[in-house]
Amino acid sequence: MTPHSSAPEELTDRAAAPFRFANPDSKRRMLMIVNPYATTVSERLRQLVLYALQGRFEVDAVDTEAPGHAVELCRRAAHEGYDVVVAFGGDGTVNEAANGLIGSPADPSPTPLCCLPGGSANVFAKMLGIPGDVVDATEHLLAMADDWRPRRVDLGVVNGRYFTFASGLGLDASVVERVDSNPRLKSRLGAYYFAWVAVTTFLRRYLLRPPRLELQASGKTLGGVTAIIQNGSPFTYFQNRPIEITDGAALDSGELTGGVLHRATLLSMPFIAWRAFSPRARVVAHRQVSGLTGLHEFTVRSADERPLPLQVDGDYLGEVDEARYSILPDALSVVS
Repeated sequence: MTPHSSAPEELTDRAAAPFRFANPDSKRRMLMIVNPYATTVSERLRQLVLYALQGRFEVDAVDTEAPGHAVELCRRAAHEGYDVVVAFGGDGTVNEAANGLIGSPADPSPTPLCCLPGGSANVFAKMLGIPGDVVDATEHLLAMADDWRPRRVDLGVVNGRYFTFASGLGLDASVVERVDSNPRLKSRLGAYYFAWVAVTTFLRRYLLRPPRLELQASGKTLGGVTAIIQNGSPFTYFQNRPIEITDGAALDSGELTGGVLHRATLLSMPFIAWRAFSPRARVVAHRQVSGLTGLHEFTVRSADERPLPLQVDGDYLGEVDEARYSILPDALSVVS
């Protein structure tokens, strides 16, 4: 999907022209990792963003070539001492970048992560306060050069994979799997395709005899058909409308929050969906949903020997019999 026709010209006028750096010797080194297959990324937009950022940074730009490539690029960037890595793509690209930049708990990576929106939701970028429009986001990054304030945020962990804002098992992950299998419709229809897939997946796979799971945490066992785990708020966006599932999630809380959907019925799901879109109603207040806060280490496993679909940050990871979750406080350096 190509960007709106006015965006490249607007980017040149609004982003490149106002910012000129008087002292090139003091530019920070930036590695921009570009997912060329992301929803709104085109070669022309890539070049214009690169041109604009070069006004304030010493920029190297690399396109990802396959799943996992961004992880390796970020590991090298941290080793080579880049001042910042910018993930230009969707939340999957950001997730890989975070997994590449994370160091050991004793020696976390000092290289901060930043984002440019290029996907359908760009949840983590919005959480960091980066505008959802690529022109505004580029201006934001340029202004950031004069107000450089790296900070640390938590990362969630599931089965050894880090996630920045959310993970899910069950219906949520099944929807992600189906959406990712048709990138053309995902690009063309965006959030509306997610909504259509969610409804049809529920009717086909979760209305009658869905795979069941158990979440065990803090001495409690909760059974259900879907588990949502959040490291930040909101869970996702529909267009620019925040969709919240659990309560109390924050990127710097040192804790995870969770929600378990016990049953997915024709009567309950429309009301749960309404609560997710409502700015006042709470999903976890519905009688078919239980919420958990203050989570540090817990396990979600299959309750009926059927494997469970798993997703992190909107990327489908496959089916698992068990998912072990934990939180890694202050694990990732970000700048925004």
